[in-house]
Amino acid sequence: MRITDLLKNESIVLGAKPADKKSAIHELAGLMDASGNLSNKEQYEKDVLAREASGTTGLGDGIATPHAKSSGVKRAGLAAMTVPSGMDFESMDGKPSRLFFMIAAPDSAADEHLSILSKLATMIMDPDFKEALIAATTKEEFLKLIDDKEAGKVNISKAEAPAAPASGHIQVLAVTACPTGIAHTFMAAESLEQHARKRGISIKVETNGSEGAKNVLTAAEIAAADAIIIAADKNVSMARFNGKPVVISKVADGINKADDLLDRALSGRTPIYHSSGADEATGATDAADESLGRQIYKHLMNGVSHMLPFVVGGGILIALAFLFDDYSIDPSKFGSNTPVAQFFMSIGGAAFGFMLPVLAGFIAMSIADRPGLAVGFVGGALAGSTGSGFLGALIAGFVGGYTVNFLKKIFSGLPASLDGVKPVLLYPFFGILIIGLISMFIIAPPVSAINSWLVDTLKNMDPSARILIGIVVAGMMAIDMGGPINKAAYVTGTGLLASGEFHVMAAVMAGGMVPPLAIALCTTLFKNRFTESERKAGVTNYVMGMSFITEGAIPFAAGDPLRVIPACVIGSATAGALSMFFDCTLRAPHGGIFVVPTIGNPGMYIASILIGALVGCLILSVLKKPINK
Repeated sequence: MRITDLLKNESIVLGAKPADKKSAIHELAGLMDASGNLSNKEQYEKDVLAREASGTTGLGDGIATPHAKSSGVKRAGLAAMTVPSGMDFESMDGKPSRLFFMIAAPDSAADEHLSILSKLATMIMDPDFKEALIAATTKEEFLKLIDDKEAGKVNISKAEAPAAPASGHIQVLAVTACPTGIAHTFMAAESLEQHARKRGISIKVETNGSEGAKNVLTAAEIAAADAIIIAADKNVSMARFNGKPVVISKVADGINKADDLLDRALSGRTPIYHSSGADEATGATDAADESLGRQIYKHLMNGVSHMLPFVVGGGILIALAFLFDDYSIDPSKFGSNTPVAQFFMSIGGAAFGFMLPVLAGFIAMSIADRPGLAVGFVGGALAGSTGSGFLGALIAGFVGGYTVNFLKKIFSGLPASLDGVKPVLLYPFFGILIIGLISMFIIAPPVSAINSWLVDTLKNMDPSARILIGIVVAGMMAIDMGGPINKAAYVTGTGLLASGEFHVMAAVMAGGMVPPLAIALCTTLFKNRFTESERKAGVTNYVMGMSFITEGAIPFAAGDPLRVIPACVIGSATAGALSMFFDCTLRAPHGGIFVVPTIGNPGMYIASILIGALVGCLILSVLKKPINK
């Protein structure tokens, strides 16, 4: 298979003039769709925008490679666009982008496709080839240039790799990796290799792409190397570099700052990497480049993302236990009176019991790598047994992680012969002892009291104050629809759910269901406000809204944030207020309409959601003007 098997004539546009970044992505997605590569254009475009939100694909030097692996992709494909006059694509070097290759890969992309896409990524790093593509005047010329380049007919002006020094060792070893593993991984590798060749530096680069690790560094090469460069945005195996000078940076720096990375690696002042475990892995974003708030958010989300499967699965099973039970048998044992209810309660309770240890454990692991896991798990378990609950586990996770980092510094002066003892004896023993003391005597007393006060206050709160809480948490669900504010509201609901307070979770889920439902209603009742593709996407939002998948509204919000977001926030806040007003409760942390039978006052809960969706729909219809045909 060749690159031109994936890049069709109908998926190329030359001399384009997109107004902005979003317009460029929209136009490229349209080309991709025109070539028959997509099964759901809106889903693919949403995934591309989500990828951009995590870091721009404007690589610098005039090149941009927007891409995504998506369930909306039917088969792997390429789309290309030239913008000779250049446009602002939020490029890493701040310069205009002029050559665009959009890459689409299905969730289950075949290795052969990924090899082709990675080959293209390295080809466009050749500046002469890039300029020739931008100057092409016909699609046929554009495709022929790519075909000739791939066949080796185009002269590549780069020096041969220098021979290894007489000692036989390679001076610099590198690892490149990005989360998607399609383009940036290989472009960073190519850039490092090109710059090393020009400077006469021998180098070998391991790529951690979607196909797995390629060109893997051997133990002998690592032992002999002068320095290591890690240019990655995802975890890579690090224990093998123990005792070596290691430069850790982002994958983007491998593309745009290759010379700087090489200078740092060979400066003689590179920090020595000290591993704390045989299977240790690390993400390569330098913590010094991140704000404190960003670091805290990253650690928290690592815990929350690992916790959610236990919370959702266990919570829904517990909700089913109440659904299939008979309250009149023994009110004190409601949820376990009948055999069926007891079955669901036993399994759900076991899963839900992992919530606090997993939350704390993976927060600690994010901070201190693998040695932090055991310490965080114990801190989370103690939070459950001492009554400090969700908040206590959250604090224990951070305390446990930073405690292990502190222990690493203390034990760094021990002889190298004891390195193997640290992760299996010293870190867990002292870490668990310290987190135990802190959890029981420092965290538990005040946090348990706060938890009890909070739950009692919410249960005995005046209805009007409850309504205000419903407005706030439900409205937060619609502000960024899956972002930090949305997650803050959701985590609050699940935390209170674990403490036995069920009203807030009901308001949170209502607020999360409204945005996609409001948009779906608006596309149905006010068709002239939307394009044909938006109307088609609106139908899928009915299903997403009913399933409590707020993210279904993101493509609409991204396309018209000033109108869509306010309408959705007001609609969600209305639903949350009504849910509190009607005293609705929810024992499951997810499920949408599928868990409605387990909700306290289900009829009025459904009415609250429908009213909120209708309010959001009507406001959106007023804010959005009819589209001129």
